[in-house]
Amino acid sequence: METTLLKRRLIDVSDRLRRLQDDLAVVTEQVEFYEDAVDEARLQALAAETPLSDARARDIRQQADALLVRQKFLTTTIEGLRVEQDALLDRMSQEMTPQ
Repeated sequence: METTLLKRRLIDVSDRLRRLQDDLAVVTEQVEFYEDAVDEARLQALAAETPLSDARARDIRQQADALLVRQKFLTTTIEGLRVEQDALLDRMSQEMTPQ
């Protein structure tokens, strides 16, 4: 593969990796917030014993679960991009090494 094409792909992968890592940091912070909110809502639901408080606790739990799914997706995608980045660097290194 041509070195300039490798460089472009490497830059693209690096940019995507950076954006996803930033997104993961935000989602991780949100997960921590929602986990605390889930605990608080669960305690309030136990104390109040009303259908409304139970529904609120379930809603918060569902939001936290959705964030956990997003966090897992981002983590998996980042791992894949790191593997791709390593492969591109290896190929670039091989092309630049005199045969």
